Amino acid sequence: MYEEMGFVAYYFHWSHEEIMNMEHRERRKWCEEISKINRKMNDEPEKHNPFDVFKKR
Repeated sequence: MYEEMGFVAYYFHWSHEEIMNMEHRERRKWCEEISKINRKMNDEPEKHNPFDVFKKR
């Protein structure tokens, strides 16, 4: 949970309260979306992305 919260807070600058009020599934979804944004910005879809911490295996 802390990893998800830190990830979302770092990239979207949302408050602790906003993130805590989310359901776990919603936080996970935002983490996935942030990872997609990072992959697209880095133009590295096939390479390892250090920000892709929630990649499904």
